[in-house]
Amino acid sequence: MPSPAGPAELLADLAAALDTVEARWYVFGAQAVLVWGRPRLTTDVDVTVQCSVPTRRLVAALQQRGFSLRVDSTEAFIAVTRVVPFEHAASSLGLDVVLAGPGLEELFLERAVPVDVAGTRVPVISPEDLIVTKLLAGREKDLDDVRGVLSERGEALDLARIRTTLRMLEDALGQSDLTPLLEHELKRWRRSEP
Repeated sequence: MPSPAGPAELLADLAAALDTVEARWYVFGAQAVLVWGRPRLTTDVDVTVQCSVPTRRLVAALQQRGFSLRVDSTEAFIAVTRVVPFEHAASSLGLDVVLAGPGLEELFLERAVPVDVAGTRVPVISPEDLIVTKLLAGREKDLDDVRGVLSERGEALDLARIRTTLRMLEDALGQSDLTPLLEHELKRWRRSEP
């Protein structure tokens, strides 16, 4: 995964901190798009973390590796948002740590793909699961990311897995618009292929 020194340094410090608390984790968001799709600008790193230690111990481990809290992340704030926002001193990049919940995030953890980033083993959300998260977010930039992953990964993608995961999400959320959105983007991608 080609990446600037900033994100690589952040990920190395993050991996070291998370190893100390035996956390499972994966990168998602724009940094995952850099791996599976087309490059785009981003000023932060998004990760999902699952660990059995209390949140304050996770925060302390990250602080020991050069991360500082960006906001007053009280226990109540974290309980409501499930996000702990940090800044990495060495790179000045933001890090949003999403605390994994049961269900889909556990599945994404199981299917994360290890990628070498400047000598650090970094688990990255699979390209299929990245597409699922981007379709769920549904903003235009997310759909552009889906198009980039389709363009770069195309035939190598497990479309059956994407469809199955989207149906699970639709059932859980009581909606039916995710699978049609995928099919629309697949048609668009196939029309653009030479």
